Amino acid sequence: MPELPETETIARDLDRALSGVMIVGVTVHKADVLRDATAASLSRRVLGARIERSFRRAKAVAIALDIGDRIVIQPRFTGALLIDDGTLPPEALRYVTVSFALDDGRTLAYRDIRRLGTLSLMTPLRFAKFDAALGPEPLDPAFTAQHLSGILRDSRQAVKKLLMDQRRLAGVGNIYANEALWRAGIDPSRPARSIDREGARALHAGITSVLREAIEARGTSFRDYRDASGARGGFSTQLAVYGRGGLPCLSCGATLVDTSAIDGRTTVFCAWCQR
Repeated sequence: MPELPETETIARDLDRALSGVMIVGVTVHKADVLRDATAASLSRRVLGARIERSFRRAKAVAIALDIGDRIVIQPRFTGALLIDDGTLPPEALRYVTVSFALDDGRTLAYRDIRRLGTLSLMTPLRFAKFDAALGPEPLDPAFTAQHLSGILRDSRQAVKKLLMDQRRLAGVGNIYANEALWRAGIDPSRPARSIDREGARALHAGITSVLREAIEARGTSFRDYRDASGARGGFSTQLAVYGRGGLPCLSCGATLVDTSAIDGRTTVFCAWCQR
């Protein structure tokens, strides 16, 4: 967390709010979140640069600058990117690790409570290498059920673990892997290669539908995720399995199984509906 819907929401917020503004100041409060730059080189390289656009790749938010470099934030568990126009409450700005002063008086702050996320300043070549190491985007029109079927056929791993492998498929994490597999009626522990073309079509539909619906609801908030204005996501009320272990399945009424045996992460599924 955050996963694709959360980082997509943040990236869209930033793109609407920050395109064209100039960075006029940089303050590094906690340098241990920095990658590919020191506090001094980050400040030297981005001062005076304008933000051209913001976009998402996998679970990362990329801010493209007119100098060619990209600020790439991987929020991981507790990271958040917040736009402060002076009205955010002080508690929202606790744990800020890096802040960028903008020429319109606002501040872009990267907050990370546990500091497990990272902020990188990537050259075009470095970003190309980062991008090349990631799998296809599940909401890209080029990512079809046939494409997914090919990915599944190449792996003996449990299908849930494969879905979360960013080298195979970009952006899907634990929450949405659970949800997509429930929608598709597939047991999370099944070997990926055992899923036939019909199952691949159902899983493709489950992945794309849950991601689109979660984006529409601006992501899922349990504890730390916030959008760029500090607001919570609304998809938690629509979750069918994740966080509902021991409760009735919304489809058949059976008690949902909650286990960590598949990949060490919380997996919730219906033993009756998912085969």
